[in-house]
Amino acid sequence: MNDIALTIVTLLAQDPPRQTGPDFGKASPFGLLVLVLLLIGTFGLVWSMNRHLKKLPKSFDEPDEPADERADDGENNRESG
Repeated sequence: MNDIALTIVTLLAQDPPRQTGPDFGKASPFGLLVLVLLLIGTFGLVWSMNRHLKKLPKSFDEPDEPADERADDGENNRESG
């Protein structure tokens, strides 16, 4: 098994690049279009997320009630149930 893998790696390493013209490795206009579309999509998602985050309250903690009101609430719950 190791001999076969070594043979394949050796053959692939000896194979010269097939496309070595002056345009080899350069990006195409299609790649630029894809990049611009991804950037527009990312900008839109961040903008939407910021709009939703602005609607959230500063804190999800409930405001603290005075100790007297908390004790009264507990007594009322026992009587009604």
